[in-house]
Parts: sequence; structure tokens; C-alpha cells
Amino acid sequence: MADDLKDAIRQNAQGPKQVSTDGVNVEQHSLADQIAADKYLAAKDAAARNPAKGFARVKIVPPGTV
Repeated sequence: MADDLKDAIRQNAQGPKQVSTDGVNVEQHSLADQIAADKYLAAKDAAARNPAKGFARVKIVPPGTV
């Protein structure tokens, strides 16, 4: 799936953003939206592979105690 998405983004970046023929208009999602979707799907796949890495470990220090 990732290869298909990368290929689709590459093809869409090389092609026109909007095409109109015989009164039919076709417009693609912006390249920024496609890249954001790719990043979202990559993060979702990474979280699904190892759910424990989806949580951040932080140390909480109450104010006034040093």
C-alpha cells in the first residue's frame, strides 16, 4: 500500500492540478494534502506495528518540589 501511495503522489505531482474537457472539470487534491495523508498513514501503520510506542513516557514533577 505504501508503494502504491508513493507512486500515486509521484504521478500526481508530475501531472496537472486541474483539467477541463468538454465541460467536465477534474481537480486533484493538493500536493500538500497528499503528503499529509501519506504522513498520517505512515504514522498509523507504525503505531499499529508496536502500540506501546504510541505513548510518550514523561516524568511529572509537581511545582514547588525540586
